[in-house]
Amino acid sequence: MAEKEKKEKKTPSQNASQEGVFTLEGVRFLVELMQENNVSELDWEQGDARLKLRRGAIAPVVDAIPTVVPVAAPAPTAAPAVAAPTAPQAPAEDADAKFVKTIDSPMVGTFYASPSPNAAPFVKVGDVVGPEKTVCILEAMKVFNEIQAEISGKIVAVLVKNGDPVEFGAPLFKVDVRG
Repeated sequence: MAEKEKKEKKTPSQNASQEGVFTLEGVRFLVELMQENNVSELDWEQGDARLKLRRGAIAPVVDAIPTVVPVAAPAPTAAPAVAAPTAPQAPAEDADAKFVKTIDSPMVGTFYASPSPNAAPFVKVGDVVGPEKTVCILEAMKVFNEIQAEISGKIVAVLVKNGDPVEFGAPLFKVDVRG
Protein backbone atom coordinates (compact mmCIF):
# COMPACT_ATOMS: atom_id res chain seq x y z
CA MET A 1 0.00 0.00 0.00
CA ALA A 2 1.38 3.35 -1.02
CA GLU A 3 1.20 6.08 1.55
CA LYS A 4 0.63 9.68 0.53
CA GLU A 5 3.45 11.96 1.43
CA LYS A 6 2.52 15.40 2.57
CA LYS A 7 4.48 18.26 1.15
CA GLU A 8 5.42 20.70 3.82
CA LYS A 9 5.09 24.36 2.99
CA LYS A 10 8.46 25.95 3.57
CA THR A 11 8.80 29.23 5.36
CA PRO A 12 10.81 32.08 3.83
CA SER A 13 13.67 31.42 6.24
CA GLN A 14 13.88 27.79 5.08
CA ASN A 15 13.90 28.92 1.44
CA ALA A 16 16.51 31.59 2.16
CA SER A 17 18.80 29.24 4.03
CA GLN A 18 18.62 26.55 1.36
CA GLU A 19 18.97 28.81 -1.68
CA GLY A 20 21.03 31.65 -0.23
CA VAL A 21 18.60 34.40 -1.17
CA PHE A 22 14.93 35.11 -0.79
CA THR A 23 12.75 33.44 -3.40
CA LEU A 24 9.68 34.83 -5.09
CA GLU A 25 7.72 32.11 -3.31
CA GLY A 26 9.08 33.26 0.06
CA VAL A 27 8.31 36.92 -0.64
CA ARG A 28 4.75 36.03 -1.65
CA PHE A 29 4.38 34.07 1.60
CA LEU A 30 5.51 37.12 3.60
CA VAL A 31 3.14 39.44 1.71
CA GLU A 32 0.23 37.08 2.44
CA LEU A 33 1.18 36.99 6.13
CA MET A 34 1.32 40.78 6.20
CA GLN A 35 -2.15 41.02 4.66
CA GLU A 36 -3.67 38.39 6.94
CA ASN A 37 -2.24 40.00 10.08
CA ASN A 38 -2.66 43.63 8.99
CA VAL A 39 1.08 44.32 9.22
CA SER A 40 2.10 47.50 7.40
CA GLU A 41 5.89 47.15 7.38
CA LEU A 42 8.39 44.28 7.54
CA ASP A 43 12.18 44.41 7.53
CA TRP A 44 13.77 40.95 7.21
CA GLU A 45 17.52 40.29 7.23
CA GLN A 46 19.29 37.00 6.84
CA GLY A 47 23.02 36.94 6.27
CA ASP A 48 23.83 39.46 3.54
CA ALA A 49 20.27 39.48 2.20
CA ARG A 50 17.74 42.08 3.32
CA LEU A 51 14.10 42.45 2.38
CA LYS A 52 11.99 45.46 3.29
CA LEU A 53 8.25 45.32 2.57
CA ARG A 54 5.78 48.15 3.15
CA ARG A 55 2.02 48.18 2.57
CA GLY A 56 -0.18 51.23 2.11
CA ALA A 57 -0.02 54.50 0.26
CA ILE A 58 3.26 55.98 -0.86
CA ALA A 59 4.09 59.24 0.89
CA PRO A 60 4.10 62.13 -1.59
CA VAL A 61 7.40 63.79 -2.41
CA VAL A 62 7.21 67.52 -1.76
CA ASP A 63 9.62 69.80 -3.57
CA ALA A 64 11.00 72.36 -1.15
CA ILE A 65 12.07 75.48 -3.00
CA PRO A 66 13.70 78.07 -0.74
CA THR A 67 12.44 81.60 -1.20
CA VAL A 68 14.97 84.41 -1.01
CA VAL A 69 13.49 87.72 0.08
CA PRO A 70 15.75 90.74 -0.42
CA VAL A 71 16.08 92.98 2.62
CA ALA A 72 16.13 96.70 1.94
CA ALA A 73 18.50 99.00 3.79
CA PRO A 74 16.76 101.26 6.31
CA ALA A 75 15.64 104.55 4.82
CA PRO A 76 17.11 107.79 6.12
CA THR A 77 15.03 109.28 8.94
CA ALA A 78 14.32 112.47 7.00
CA ALA A 79 12.35 110.79 4.19
CA PRO A 80 9.63 108.18 4.78
CA ALA A 81 10.24 104.79 3.22
CA VAL A 82 7.88 103.98 0.38
CA ALA A 83 7.62 100.36 -0.65
CA ALA A 84 7.58 99.74 -4.37
CA PRO A 85 4.55 97.79 -5.53
CA THR A 86 5.43 94.18 -6.14
CA ALA A 87 3.89 92.21 -8.96
CA PRO A 88 2.89 88.68 -8.08
CA GLN A 89 5.69 86.35 -9.11
CA ALA A 90 4.23 83.77 -11.46
CA PRO A 91 7.16 81.51 -12.25
CA ALA A 92 7.60 80.55 -15.86
CA GLU A 93 7.54 76.90 -14.81
CA ASP A 94 3.86 77.24 -13.73
CA ALA A 95 2.93 78.10 -17.31
CA ASP A 96 5.25 75.39 -18.57
CA ALA A 97 4.22 72.75 -16.00
CA LYS A 98 2.18 70.90 -18.60
CA PHE A 99 5.46 70.21 -20.44
CA VAL A 100 7.22 68.79 -17.37
CA LYS A 101 6.92 65.04 -16.82
CA THR A 102 8.59 62.83 -14.24
CA ILE A 103 10.66 59.69 -14.51
CA ASP A 104 9.26 57.51 -11.73
CA SER A 105 10.80 54.59 -9.90
CA PRO A 106 9.64 51.26 -11.35
CA MET A 107 10.52 49.45 -8.09
CA VAL A 108 11.50 49.77 -4.47
CA GLY A 109 15.25 50.11 -4.07
CA THR A 110 18.27 52.31 -3.44
CA PHE A 111 18.95 55.15 -5.91
CA TYR A 112 22.41 55.52 -7.42
CA ALA A 113 23.14 58.40 -9.80
CA SER A 114 26.31 56.88 -11.25
CA PRO A 115 27.64 53.44 -12.19
CA SER A 116 30.31 53.58 -9.47
CA PRO A 117 31.16 55.92 -6.57
CA ASN A 118 33.96 57.71 -8.46
CA ALA A 119 32.16 57.92 -11.83
CA ALA A 120 30.23 60.88 -13.17
CA PRO A 121 26.44 60.71 -12.83
CA PHE A 122 24.46 59.21 -15.72
CA VAL A 123 22.58 62.52 -16.12
CA LYS A 124 22.54 65.96 -14.53
CA VAL A 125 20.30 69.01 -14.75
CA GLY A 126 20.43 70.41 -18.28
CA ASP A 127 21.20 67.11 -20.01
CA VAL A 128 18.99 66.03 -22.90
CA VAL A 129 17.87 62.40 -22.73
CA GLY A 130 16.18 59.97 -25.06
CA PRO A 131 13.91 57.04 -24.18
CA GLU A 132 16.76 54.51 -24.05
CA LYS A 133 19.19 56.68 -22.06
CA THR A 134 20.15 55.17 -18.68
CA VAL A 135 19.43 57.81 -16.03
CA CYS A 136 20.26 55.93 -12.81
CA ILE A 137 20.64 52.57 -11.11
CA LEU A 138 18.19 51.14 -8.58
CA GLU A 139 19.59 48.42 -6.35
CA ALA A 140 17.13 45.91 -4.97
CA MET A 141 18.23 42.79 -3.11
CA LYS A 142 21.83 43.09 -4.35
CA VAL A 143 20.69 43.37 -7.99
CA PHE A 144 21.65 46.61 -9.77
CA ASN A 145 18.95 47.61 -12.29
CA GLU A 146 19.72 50.26 -14.91
CA ILE A 147 16.71 52.57 -15.26
CA GLN A 148 16.03 54.15 -18.64
CA ALA A 149 14.36 57.52 -19.19
CA GLU A 150 11.54 56.11 -21.37
CA ILE A 151 10.81 59.70 -22.47
CA SER A 152 12.71 62.34 -24.42
CA GLY A 153 13.48 65.75 -23.04
CA LYS A 154 15.75 67.91 -20.92
CA ILE A 155 16.44 67.04 -17.26
CA VAL A 156 15.25 70.02 -15.17
CA ALA A 157 15.52 68.49 -11.68
CA VAL A 158 16.99 65.49 -9.88
CA LEU A 159 14.57 64.72 -7.05
CA VAL A 160 16.53 62.03 -5.19
CA LYS A 161 19.95 62.07 -3.53
CA ASN A 162 22.55 59.42 -4.27
CA GLY A 163 22.11 56.46 -1.89
CA ASP A 164 18.54 57.36 -0.86
CA PRO A 165 15.91 54.63 -0.65
CA VAL A 166 12.99 55.06 -3.07
CA GLU A 167 9.52 53.58 -3.19
CA PHE A 168 7.68 52.20 -6.21
CA GLY A 169 6.27 55.11 -8.25
CA ALA A 170 8.36 57.79 -6.51
CA PRO A 171 9.43 60.57 -8.90
CA LEU A 172 13.20 60.49 -9.56
CA PHE A 173 13.68 63.20 -12.21
CA LYS A 174 11.70 66.06 -13.75
CA VAL A 175 11.99 66.28 -17.53
CA ASP A 176 10.89 69.11 -19.83
CA VAL A 177 9.56 67.10 -22.78
CA ARG A 178 9.92 70.04 -25.17
CA GLY A 179 13.63 69.21 -25.29
